[in-house]
Amino acid sequence: MAALSPIDCDVHPTVPALSALLPYLDDVWRDNAIRRGMDELVTISYPTTNPLTSRADWRDATGKAGTTPAALAAQALEPFGTQLAICNCLYGAQALFSEDLGVAFARAINDWIAREWLDRDTRLRASIVVPTQNPERAAEEIDRCAADPRFVQVLLLVGTEIPLGRRQNWPIYAAAERHGLPVGIHAGSTYRHPVTPVGWTSYYTEDYVNQAPAFQSQLTSLLAEGVFAKFPALTVVLMESGVSWLPAYLWRLTKFWKGLRSEIPWVSDPPATIVRERVRLTMQPFDAPPDAAGVSRLMEHIGSDDMLLFATDYPHWQFDGNAAMPDGLSPALKQKIMTDNPLRTYARLREAVS
Repeated sequence: MAALSPIDCDVHPTVPALSALLPYLDDVWRDNAIRRGMDELVTISYPTTNPLTSRADWRDATGKAGTTPAALAAQALEPFGTQLAICNCLYGAQALFSEDLGVAFARAINDWIAREWLDRDTRLRASIVVPTQNPERAAEEIDRCAADPRFVQVLLLVGTEIPLGRRQNWPIYAAAERHGLPVGIHAGSTYRHPVTPVGWTSYYTEDYVNQAPAFQSQLTSLLAEGVFAKFPALTVVLMESGVSWLPAYLWRLTKFWKGLRSEIPWVSDPPATIVRERVRLTMQPFDAPPDAAGVSRLMEHIGSDDMLLFATDYPHWQFDGNAAMPDGLSPALKQKIMTDNPLRTYARLREAVS
């Protein structure tokens, strides 16, 4: 793998504590956070007791992993010979009920990423965290961060308050398209609604498994509401979505579109065609059968060599050792997934390697 110099499209820098963001908050919001005692809060996202959170040997003394650029480089970049990696910071700014706090913390996260990570390792790039509580303010944050070419994508969560295709969200897509940035939709939630359509779950296993249907729902929303028609240059990347659900989903969606297309006339091409042209998926977690023949069949059913992007999902860990790529892929397809497809997807990465 190192010989291919892969591009890792999904790594997660860990905010060690909310106090790390305080220097990047405006005075009024820093004082507000301290007065409320927010600076003493510790996130329980990716609990340290969950083995999927990270490999045991990647954890530091606090039980967390990926808390410094040096750790990320040693554990996620150098073992794979990675030439570039996209940092997707998941810290919950989108889940705050206050629009003003959401804006303040999204801005702080982006400035923290730029100063504490991108400035310290030239191989790192980042997605723009946006306050989805207010799409107009989210568009302003995209405009602000897009001036830095090291920001290569806009980051959204799959579990949202309203479907992502709704027109209220269109300012986000307009800003992303204006700057030539893909929109990345990552597993995770604002927890305004259950992750399932039948109510709240009891166990992490249920939440984890039901992320895939959430991605299907959001992708259907983007198609049916006309996002791909309105923004013809926009690319959407699904991250930590899994991939094995895609063929059956595309077949079913296209089948029903044939009978109901008069309801959504702006979807002029078959949904399967639109998705294969405009949507990409990261490879971890890879949820296919663990045999080469099964992987080969899945690739045939997906119907496109252009859709998959290499990712380790560091520091989360769903593969054995450093085997982030499954068996059953030809050398040519590995080349496409690890380097060619990421470069076609992210215009700003092409500029970095040219």
